[in-house]
Amino acid sequence: MSPGVTCVITLLTDYGLEDGFVAACHGVILGIAPEARIIDVGHLVPAGDVRRGAAILAQTLPYLPAGVHLAVVDPVVGGIRRGVVVQAGGRTFVGPDNGVLSWAVHQAGGAEAAYEIANRDLCLESISPTFLGRDVYAPVAAHLLAGRPPAEVGAELPVDRLVALPAPTCRLRDGTAEGEVLSIDHAGNVQLSITAADVAELGVRPGDTLAVWMGRRQLSIPYRETCTAVPPGDLVAFTDSAGLVAVAINAGDAAERLGLPPGAHVRLSPVR
Repeated sequence: MSPGVTCVITLLTDYGLEDGFVAACHGVILGIAPEARIIDVGHLVPAGDVRRGAAILAQTLPYLPAGVHLAVVDPVVGGIRRGVVVQAGGRTFVGPDNGVLSWAVHQAGGAEAAYEIANRDLCLESISPTFLGRDVYAPVAAHLLAGRPPAEVGAELPVDRLVALPAPTCRLRDGTAEGEVLSIDHAGNVQLSITAADVAELGVRPGDTLAVWMGRRQLSIPYRETCTAVPPGDLVAFTDSAGLVAVAINAGDAAERLGLPPGAHVRLSPVR
């Protein structure tokens, strides 16, 4: 590993923890870059949920050291999807070109250069089309961490041709904050694209009540500092650790009760 080069590699997947998939990726990385420090961002992203993976990576990125950030979340299993290496803000991102990297790349300041992964010499000798994370992405990320220039992975790509997920919508209009369900966590908490600053601009503070429109339904939900500030089983809105408004149930699953999938339109306004 070159002097002065960070030795941190972060890993985000939808591989789960019941099998040896994550361990295999660790082993490949350490076999190529034995000094690597691996940070597991998470491996319980719902299978193929690119949007959830993108949200987790982008929201975690400000707290991660600069280094190589590997994310493998893809509903397409096999060699159809091209793999990419993207440089942004002093960081290097590796993963499928399906948008899972896009929000984090934007968070880092935007893509400065991108390359298509095509150099088989940087991959494992035998590549399984059902485990590109182990055979392609992990070794490429490890070689980059060990000092190989990104240009060696393959041809440079125009950064405006990278697949990007649509930016989450959020706007203030006529005394309401309009947004969407950004993601749903393992507890069923519903994270919105609406920030605490947005609702504060509407005059809403913890202790107040929010009117929440979800399609044709309207609910009045208390806005509190934590989800445990209401009795068990009650709905509550609060500001989560990412600074976004979330709707939850104390000791329950809000997404299941409300039937709110990612991308669902939501409006908030103060209850006067």
